[in-house]
Amino acid sequence: MHIANRLLIAAILALSALSPPTHARDLLPAPVAQALSRAGIPSENVGLAAQRVEEKRPLVTFNTQKAMNPASVMKLVTTFAALDILGPTYNWRTEVYLGGPLRDGVLDGDVIFKGYGDPKLTYEQFWLLLQQLRGRGLKEIRGDLVLDRSWFDIPPHDPAAFDMEPLRPYNVGADALLLNFKTQRYRLVPSAQGMQLLPEPPIASVQIDNRLRVTQGACNDWRNDIQLLVAESADGAQLRFDGPYPLSCGERNWNIALLSHSNFVLGAFKSLWRDAGGVFNGTVRDGMAPPGAAVFAVHQSPSAAEVLRDMNKYSNNTIARQVFLTLSAEVLQPPGRYETSGKIVRDWLKQRELDMPELALENGAGLSRIERISTANMQSLLLAAYRSAVMPEFIASLPIIGRDGTASRKLKEDPIVGQAHIKTGSLSDVRSMAGFMLDREGRRIAFTFIVNHPNAAATQSAQDAFLRWLYDLN
Repeated sequence: MHIANRLLIAAILALSALSPPTHARDLLPAPVAQALSRAGIPSENVGLAAQRVEEKRPLVTFNTQKAMNPASVMKLVTTFAALDILGPTYNWRTEVYLGGPLRDGVLDGDVIFKGYGDPKLTYEQFWLLLQQLRGRGLKEIRGDLVLDRSWFDIPPHDPAAFDMEPLRPYNVGADALLLNFKTQRYRLVPSAQGMQLLPEPPIASVQIDNRLRVTQGACNDWRNDIQLLVAESADGAQLRFDGPYPLSCGERNWNIALLSHSNFVLGAFKSLWRDAGGVFNGTVRDGMAPPGAAVFAVHQSPSAAEVLRDMNKYSNNTIARQVFLTLSAEVLQPPGRYETSGKIVRDWLKQRELDMPELALENGAGLSRIERISTANMQSLLLAAYRSAVMPEFIASLPIIGRDGTASRKLKEDPIVGQAHIKTGSLSDVRSMAGFMLDREGRRIAFTFIVNHPNAAATQSAQDAFLRWLYDLN
């Protein structure tokens, strides 16, 4: 560590020790400064703030004006905007149209799906929608599957662009007809007889070559011991799983993002439609729902409050992208676009007197190298959300520390467990957290903590020290 940084941290520690908590503004709390020093994090790479929600003066602020990358904490901006603009009861729709006459169960034409950006059109919900079609008399489709994805207008998405991990579900791009997050879950089931690989959902165009071997021994980093080879074609994929799998691991899940959005829908549709007793031999193509045509069937998503809870509890980047694009598709004429949604969010913030000139939005998810916000303005957003009509839904969307979601493993066996709703963020050079906690006296505190530094991954102890300091503050 540079001598100047050592001297600065020593001065901070000395002043923090001398100053009572009520005068701790503009200084790092001593336990936090000590933890950051051990992690090799210079103080200029840290933004930190906390304030009791019923008071006007902050408990502590440090480096709050600097624009920083908040990683997934940026989802809080998307959450508040969606709850306030769309409303907690907003629903997304998926509509089905028939492109020809239906006689005696036979459709002489295409079946057309029009998507409105539903973030939670899961495999189970899609199955229910297809059951609607069967229940309304449709059995055989003598045409193609036509997908109307015009609700969003977004550039081609490269799932490898962010970190060269194209099969990871967090890298799935948005789509107006997003199905099951474009992700297959493979259930690995070991037994003395061998390994089973159970795909959910089954995709007709995905072929599996299972070469896994059940072995004895401890269950360590089982996934790194498996070699996965993927060969994608224009309309399908072949997956080969090869390597050892310890029997002691038991059953595990492996989520893999495959295919284009259109081919994923086609593959799932073929499998489900066949299982429902339907007949379909066509292919898939993009198109438009006929103007003025009657809707044959419709599916509605859960409410926005429920969707946003899933988004934040599990830090789902794909849901965040869908919600962010929905803002512009709904507020203005469709289609939804990233840049237009960004403008809508900035205008909405100004209307709420939350002017954030440093705010940089790319996709509203925080999975970005360019998104920025200051610690001060993240704090302002938290306090505005707390004082708004959507406060209950906003706070309820956040993971409970030590209990669920991405915060389930934080501060186990600590008095603070269950006392904070917290959104965390993580990139290779970012660690962040923001939310609300009840201190030892039952007073609610809004807090923000952001670190941008190559050693950011080493700041867990500093985050924990900050939360404990707040909890015990008089």
